Amino acid sequence: MRALVSAFLRLPPRIKVLEALGAISDGRIEVLNDKEAIVRSSDGTRTYRVYLDVSRREVDSTDNGTVHRGYIGYPIITFLMIKGLLPINKELMESLKGIPWKKLNEEYKNYAKVMETVIRDRGLNEDAVNKYIDQVMAVLRRMNLKRVQRYNEVTEE
Repeated sequence: MRALVSAFLRLPPRIKVLEALGAISDGRIEVLNDKEAIVRSSDGTRTYRVYLDVSRREVDSTDNGTVHRGYIGYPIITFLMIKGLLPINKELMESLKGIPWKKLNEEYKNYAKVMETVIRDRGLNEDAVNKYIDQVMAVLRRMNLKRVQRYNEVTEE
């Protein structure tokens, strides 16, 4: 496969950090090799292909956020966490098990409201959650990841 398109990715909406933790908690990531993984959506209807070359700071994923919105999608964040390149809060991760992210995002159509609902319904400490997200975002910012198109297909998020 050759690179077709290249562009630096923006930081994701904050909720994507929680979605990535939820994907790990639910066991929805399958690592294929050192550079590729597959992440299943929270409702199980979609799979996202993920490519990651850390040494070159190059990534790709077939999720909608990465492809159409130009930000680091949660499947990429999930793979970075699994590889130990982003911090994982294990207690928070367990609290995010089984959350129907896709359903909630479609229902509320507002990431801030979804985060508020999840934090409230799961009895989480909002300050601790935000501090953790800040830590992950700081590392992502320093990574300065570039999307290099490896996959042609796109799977809507």
